[in-house]
Amino acid sequence: MESIQDELPFLQALVKGIAAQFGDNCEVVLHDLTLPYDRTIVAIENGHVTGRKVGDPGTNLGLELLRGSTENGHKLNYVTQTKDGRLLRSTSLYMNNQDGTIIGSLCINFDITSLMIAEKTLQSITMTNLQTDVKESFVTNVNDLLDVLIQETQEGIGKPVAVMSKEDKMKMIALLDQKGAFLIKKSSEKICLYLGISKYSLYSYLDEVKQWNAEE
Repeated sequence: MESIQDELPFLQALVKGIAAQFGDNCEVVLHDLTLPYDRTIVAIENGHVTGRKVGDPGTNLGLELLRGSTENGHKLNYVTQTKDGRLLRSTSLYMNNQDGTIIGSLCINFDITSLMIAEKTLQSITMTNLQTDVKESFVTNVNDLLDVLIQETQEGIGKPVAVMSKEDKMKMIALLDQKGAFLIKKSSEKICLYLGISKYSLYSYLDEVKQWNAEE
């Protein structure tokens, strides 16, 4: 398969079929990752689970994969959380073309909130072989995704921007780069404003970060 559009009718039918099989609590999403990241969703069923629709952006996990910060592609049977606190059991499968380039993904997000409430009696269903250390952000606007990445990264640094040293800011920029933040259109302007630095400083810091990585 060279593009998602080549197989779109079949993939749309697959999305509908999986959603029909598992019911209203199962969101199934098809992403065309050759499109701009602010509108990768080309098919979705039961979008009420995460509040998304066709034309909305991908999540932070897709950004990290496209950036090359994560390897081995597929993520199976992991737990994540929506903005309103509901728990999802998710699987993300990625599709490559003949050259090995990632061109799309099929994601299944099953709302297990009610099952978790009944954890004592349904534990074998809800907690077996789940990865609980994966954090995925579901958004309807790619700028919201950038806000999430900036907030998470600052929490990782452990300091407010006002007291960050140059080294702290460089670490934050390095982490944002690993998360794929700079793949988002106009992200550099927002990150510069947030950190109180110029574009020249940003690109200088990025060059230094690349040198760090090359020396490791």
